[in-house]
Amino acid sequence: FEYYVNKNPQENGDHEIHKPGCRYFPRETIRLGYFLYCKDATAKAMQIYPQSNGCYHCNRECHTQ
Repeated sequence: FEYYVNKNPQENGDHEIHKPGCRYFPRETIRLGYFLYCKDATAKAMQIYPQSNGCYHCNRECHTQ
């Protein structure tokens, strides 16, 4: 799967990680690349934004409360 991280944080400070086609896909993103597992995309996003989290809608398996 291909993953992107939102450049703009949510109100709680999280930078959400999205897949293309998500209805909440943000305008300003950084392409993370293709990963077999979302945890690997999350690790890459955390190198850029330490407070990163999977999107509840398109990346629920890596979404944390």
